[in-house]
Amino acid sequence: MSTPEERIAELGLELPEVARPLAAYVPTVRTGSLVYTAGQLPLVKGELPVTGKVGAEVSAEHAAEQARVCALNAIAALKAEVGDLSKIVRIVKVVGFVASTADFTGQPQVVNGASDLLGEVFGEAGVHARSAVGVAVLPKDAPVEVELIAEVS
Repeated sequence: MSTPEERIAELGLELPEVARPLAAYVPTVRTGSLVYTAGQLPLVKGELPVTGKVGAEVSAEHAAEQARVCALNAIAALKAEVGDLSKIVRIVKVVGFVASTADFTGQPQVVNGASDLLGEVFGEAGVHARSAVGVAVLPKDAPVEVELIAEVS
């Protein structure tokens, strides 16, 4: 079986540099066998390619793609913390925040973009508990933000 890093490459993806925090926090915190990531925006090379609310300026499909970018950024933060993604025993929990209009109710489908990537990269270890929450606004007017908790060996 291939490693998570090999699966990332097979998907045609590349782990980005870990995004610099936008305020007073760190990208990850490890306590015992758990690593918590800070919320990850869909930054690509330090920029947000998409801004606005899901259900208005951003389609649900495009937001799901952005959630996938958030998950890739979270994976990069995990790798920076643990060194080798094969040390990830399980993705325990994912929380996805979706900046959306008051009448948009598809937050779970948007956050599937992140969940699907985690499954593709980590296989069974990528299956997780999850929350998908609609919010009024996110930093930098991002449409989505994702954080996760991972168990490491």
